[in-house]
Amino acid sequence: MAAKAKGRGLIAKGMLAHGQKLSRGLLAGTILRCTDNTGAKKLRLVQVNGYKGRLRRYPSATVGDKITVSVRQGAPDMKKKIFQAVIVRQRKPFRRIDGVWVQFEENAAVIITPEGEMKGSEIRGPVAREAAERWPRIASASSTIV
Repeated sequence: MAAKAKGRGLIAKGMLAHGQKLSRGLLAGTILRCTDNTGAKKLRLVQVNGYKGRLRRYPSATVGDKITVSVRQGAPDMKKKIFQAVIVRQRKPFRRIDGVWVQFEENAAVIITPEGEMKGSEIRGPVAREAAERWPRIASASSTIV
C-alpha cells in the first residue's frame, strides 16, 4: 500500500507535517495564556482542528497542534471572539525521541490567521521545539526555542 502524500496546501500555509506522537495534555475547555502581543491575555480551547476522536471523548491537543480558541480576557476588541491558535507550551510532561522529558510551567498558545500567519509580531517566553519545527513562522518570531 502506498504511503499517503501530504498535499502542498498545508505546507504553503506555514505548517509542516506532524512528527512523533506526543502526550496530549490539553482538553477542550482548558484555559491557556496568550503569549504573543495581539492584546489577548487568556484563551479557552474550544476545538482541536483535525482531531478524530471517539464518541463522548473530549478532544485533546498537544504542543504544535492548531486549535480554535475564544478570548476570555484581554483587549475589548479581542474579547468574546473566536480565533485559530497554535499551542507552544503545555504543563503535562511529554517525551522526546531522545528520551528527554519536557514540561513547562504553563499552557500557552499563539494566535494565528486562517492562512497560518502569526497575528502578533513577537512571542514572549520559550517555545517548544516541536511547535517550532512544525510552524516555521512561529520559530522565526520566537526568542527562545526549548
